[in-house]
Amino acid sequence: MAEPRVPGGRESELELACGELVDTHDLHLGMREFACDCGQTHGVVLDPHPLARFVPEFLTEVLHATIETNDDYDEFTTVHLMGVVMEEFPEKVVAADTSEDGSVGFSLAWVSDFDSRRLHEIVVELLVELMEHAISHAEDDDVMAEFEEQMLQFDVDAFVEQYRDERNFDGRSDTAI
Repeated sequence: MAEPRVPGGRESELELACGELVDTHDLHLGMREFACDCGQTHGVVLDPHPLARFVPEFLTEVLHATIETNDDYDEFTTVHLMGVVMEEFPEKVVAADTSEDGSVGFSLAWVSDFDSRRLHEIVVELLVELMEHAISHAEDDDVMAEFEEQMLQFDVDAFVEQYRDERNFDGRSDTAI
C-alpha cells in the first residue's frame, strides 16, 4: 500500500552542507537558488535542467557528441556535470534522489553551498578543465597551444555575467531572450 505524502516528512528532507534541512517538495523546476535559514543563498540544480543553463547550445552539442557515457544516459547531461561538481566539492554540494517521488517533477536535485552565480562559474571552470584534458589526449601540440592561448583570453566571470544576462536568469523561466 502506498504511503501518503506528508509535507516535511522524513523521506523528503535533504540535509544541506550548512546543516539546515530543506524539503525536496519545496524545490521546483523554475528554482535556481533560495535564501536559506542559515543566512546564505544556495544554488539549486535539478536533473531536467539542460546543460544550456550553463553554456551555449553549440557547446552542449559538442559535449553530447564527444563525451561517451557509461551509464543509463545516452549522452552527457546535467547529471554527469553535477557529478563532476560533487567530485570536486564533496563538502559543498548535497544531492537528493527523488526518483521514487512522483509528485516533485524531477528525479535528482543538487543544492550547493554556493549561490547560483558562483555555482555557474564553477561549472564553466570545470568544463574548461574537461575540454583541456580532452585536447591533451589529441597529442597535437599546435591544437593544445591554440587552446591554451584562447583560454588565457577567456574570462570566466565576464562569460558568466554575459550569459546570465542573455539567458534572463532573473525570471522564473530558463529560456533565451
